[in-house]
Amino acid sequence: MPPLDRITFNPAIMGGRACIREMRVTVALVLNLVANGASTADIIDAYPYLEAEDIRQALQYAAWLAEESVHPVDLRVAA
Repeated sequence: MPPLDRITFNPAIMGGRACIREMRVTVALVLNLVANGASTADIIDAYPYLEAEDIRQALQYAAWLAEESVHPVDLRVAA
């Protein structure tokens, strides 16, 4: 995982979901906003306590989670 110092997990905040800097703003919320067309400026306007780096790291975290690895499996039966 890339170094993501702004993505936090705390069982006492939002049930331990990935959040931005221990605030009650989840990574999922930020991703949903971006997926629906919000720009970084739009998000910061709506949530002025967020910073551009928060949004960038939320996207990095999502990219890391979505990274695909292929592990070939030999399905031949040994004779």
